[in-house]
Amino acid sequence: MRKLLTILLLLGILILTYTYKAEIVNIIIENAIKKTEINLSYKNSYYLTYNYNYIKNVDNFTLKDKNDLLNLYFTIINSGVSNFEFYCPKEYETCIKDVIDLANEQEELSNINGFVHPFNSFDTIETAYDSLGRVKLRIIKTYTDVEIDELNKKINEIVINEVKDEQDPKKIIKIIHDYIINNAKYDKDRTDNNIIKYASNTAYGVLFEGYGICSGYADAMAIFLNYYKIPNFKVVSENHVWNAVYIEGNWYHLDLTWDDPILDNGEDALYYDYFLITTEQLEKLDKTQHLFDKNVFSELAY
Repeated sequence: MRKLLTILLLLGILILTYTYKAEIVNIIIENAIKKTEINLSYKNSYYLTYNYNYIKNVDNFTLKDKNDLLNLYFTIINSGVSNFEFYCPKEYETCIKDVIDLANEQEELSNINGFVHPFNSFDTIETAYDSLGRVKLRIIKTYTDVEIDELNKKINEIVINEVKDEQDPKKIIKIIHDYIINNAKYDKDRTDNNIIKYASNTAYGVLFEGYGICSGYADAMAIFLNYYKIPNFKVVSENHVWNAVYIEGNWYHLDLTWDDPILDNGEDALYYDYFLITTEQLEKLDKTQHLFDKNVFSELAY
């Protein structure tokens, strides 16, 4: 008799489970989300508190739309964590699709990368997701811990020997601008012939190996700007990267790559054509590689 009752009870549970399987799955998901509420307690020393028109740091990680998703990604990358997990709520019906789009195209993630400290920027982001709406991110950083340690020592050395006691932001930026250009060359072999001899796409290649391409120049400048707590971000166009800097109540363009041209005779040069200029001035100088999305980098729109 007892065995029969047990069988009937189990059968009843199976029938109920099958009948209400959708509701049960929803309960499991909701409980899982409640148990894994996002609490980003870790933020490393390179976390930037700046907020921008396009993207903002957030404390509330409730996802309702793609804008919330982008803010979440920005806050995660900006914090310096290497692994992160979150759930897409059922109310945000296109959440997984938006995650997949970010993983496959990454143009928007590349834009976000420009708003974080170079030491927290990513080289790649690996994305995994499941049918319950769980998303796992693995962030592979652009710079290793060893490179960051070496670069910090180099920054301090340059500050002591070159910038010294200068306090004026514009003069500080000029000193760093001149130092980088005078001590680095544009890596033409890498861009023209795909010959990779140096880490010229990073600040390490610029400051230690003496060779850079646009991303390396921009990273090197951004590291100094952040050292002096000067608001800045990297502007990303289709095939170029440069700096945007906020001083004296306005945003300006700063492009060390184009201020360090390769002359026809092979000699080095130091220009100031792209030194703290307005968008209007920039567009008069170049309308090819400096075309940027003014919806993303709207601080520079006019």
